[in-house]
Amino acid sequence: MNQDGAGVDLETSLGYLLKEASSVLRAAMEEVLRPLGMSVTHYSCLELLAQRPGLSNSELARGAFVTRQSMNVLLQTLEREGYVTRPAEAPVGKVLPARLTPRGRRSLEKATVAVRSVEVRMLAGMTETEQSRAFGILQSVIHSLRDGNDGA
Repeated sequence: MNQDGAGVDLETSLGYLLKEASSVLRAAMEEVLRPLGMSVTHYSCLELLAQRPGLSNSELARGAFVTRQSMNVLLQTLEREGYVTRPAEAPVGKVLPARLTPRGRRSLEKATVAVRSVEVRMLAGMTETEQSRAFGILQSVIHSLRDGNDGA
């Protein structure tokens, strides 16, 4: 507990520890991506498009954990700089599906090597069994929170 006996004890709060880990991971990723002229959001957008070509602005925003407005600004920049293409007119409705260009793929390849180096560093102190357990625990945490599981 904190000094007045109320609130969350940050030393033993799993939520706080997860947030700290997320923050440190993001900072490490930003550090290796910066020399490549990328941010984590830029990298996430390219990675999502490589794995799921044709995603909409909204789908990319959800996948990169940013607002639709932020993703729209990023997509406009990526399109202007030749990393992605989008049709001039929406094939269906208002959605302008984005796709990586060859330049975007080359940029992503370099960024993937950099990001993978951060993940290797992050897991360096763990055995394969510990890594597998950590992966399973984090998946369980995510599913519990998404499903609204209250432990009952």
